[in-house]
Amino acid sequence: MDGTVVVTGGTRGIGRAVAEAFAADGATVVIGARNDSEVSETVETLESAGATAAAGVRTDVRDEFDVERLVETASRTGDSRGIDAVVAAAGVYHGEAGETPTDEESYTAVDDHWRINGRGVFATIREALPHLNDGARVLVPTGAVARDPQSGYGAYAISKATAEAVARGFAADTEHPVGCLDPGRVSTALSGGEGRDPEAVADMFVWAATDADPDELDGNVLGLKEWKTATR
Repeated sequence: MDGTVVVTGGTRGIGRAVAEAFAADGATVVIGARNDSEVSETVETLESAGATAAAGVRTDVRDEFDVERLVETASRTGDSRGIDAVVAAAGVYHGEAGETPTDEESYTAVDDHWRINGRGVFATIREALPHLNDGARVLVPTGAVARDPQSGYGAYAISKATAEAVARGFAADTEHPVGCLDPGRVSTALSGGEGRDPEAVADMFVWAATDADPDELDGNVLGLKEWKTATR
């Protein structure tokens, strides 16, 4: 892929795997995450693997000024100007997966889930908009708990439903395709380590940013079925 890709939450889990997949596909990758040392380590790994002009910025998506710095850096990184894809992968789960029932959630957990998983997606898209090139796409990772209630996922599930609503709102009000990707259960800290390896689904994001039908992506949720059907 030619062009520049921004990945929030790009040092761990799905975000890290997605950043590596885009780099392997030839994109200029700029990552953001809260831990500065992990950002530096990830950039070094991407560069050692041959990534083009990889860069990183310490970014807390709860702070829109952090996000603004990230996207401004990305828009000036690489040979081209502007951003060609955004993956809003920063996320948090306070507690053990499936063991945080809604009626027992603390207000602190509710607030932080919403600020990172919901408002953080809003800030990422909002701040990226002025820097998006023609044809740029925005991708928001999601999961079934955002749409199909499951016991024990409390504020996390609510925040992921918020993220999907944020994506639909931007899809309706902007000219850029904004959609959600559901890669199924992926083995990360957020899932309790159960599910597919993040590397097994990372190429789904490259496909969605490049080859997926933009009209099918915009305002919708694409899953493993759509990806595998399209790439047989």
